[in-house]
Amino acid sequence: MATATATATAAAAAASSSRLPFRRAASSSSSSQLRLPAVPPPRRASFAVVALHKRNPKRLKYASQRQFTRGDAGMLRVQVEPSGEDAWKLEPVVELINRGAVGIIPTDTVYSIVCDLSNNDSVERLRRIKGIGDSKARYAKTILCRSLRDIDTYTTGFPRGTNQGQANIFRAVKRVIPGPYTFILPATKELPKQCIRHGSSTRYAKRRQVGVRLPDDPICEAILQNLDEPLICTSVKSLSEDEWILDPVIIADIYEQQGLDFIVDGGTRIADPSTVVDMTGSYPTIIRQGKGPKLDWMVPEDEEQESRPTFAYKAA
Repeated sequence: MATATATATAAAAAASSSRLPFRRAASSSSSSQLRLPAVPPPRRASFAVVALHKRNPKRLKYASQRQFTRGDAGMLRVQVEPSGEDAWKLEPVVELINRGAVGIIPTDTVYSIVCDLSNNDSVERLRRIKGIGDSKARYAKTILCRSLRDIDTYTTGFPRGTNQGQANIFRAVKRVIPGPYTFILPATKELPKQCIRHGSSTRYAKRRQVGVRLPDDPICEAILQNLDEPLICTSVKSLSEDEWILDPVIIADIYEQQGLDFIVDGGTRIADPSTVVDMTGSYPTIIRQGKGPKLDWMVPEDEEQESRPTFAYKAA
């Protein structure tokens, strides 16, 4: 009888001992609450898990922290609402740009091919894809800026002197940016030479000029505000004709074959490029009329001297 009792006691102890780790594990796991991923608030570019549109499920590969190597996954496609309410989807696009990728994003005018301003390899890829040559433009490619600080860093900036005409011009410019205007300004030494080189030769433009933009588009703004550097951009046009392509689906099908790495689909755009205003001369001169309306302080390129505004200024 004593032996049976001892055996039962030992069996109960063994069972209790075998259940002890589970109880401890359960107690330990219950002490830390399981937290579900937070739903990102609207119109914020804080990043979370992203639902992407990919042609191939394979992941893109990277050679190093800054050097992007395009893998066999094809072009990355991210669809975002035109209002930018789901801009949190743009996390992988920002990461790719910072690593040296070249791709397409919407602006407040047409779609643009963009890359990191300071990545020479990416700028050269953009040049080859677009086929930029010596006769393509009177000025270098355009910088998509994050703020007036970027404009002041890479150009001599807008006039802000004590001269009344300069002060009037600066106030007028601030009223139209962000907006559909590209302003041509003298570049500073902070602008990489690769950004002003024309064609495949080693010669650089004698007059260091660059176009600057502050786009008024929520998708474009969300991307810019989360980048380490501004973007160099050039508008997306047909490879065979001098026409803008406005449908992102058509753009993706055409430019994926050219080796681009991503596209942000923000819906179909209107065929209106930015208005280009040259600020390097004696007067703010419109050299291309686009989406931005002509204002009273802007002078058409062919307008006579006597009809120009009275508050014109001399560029620095």
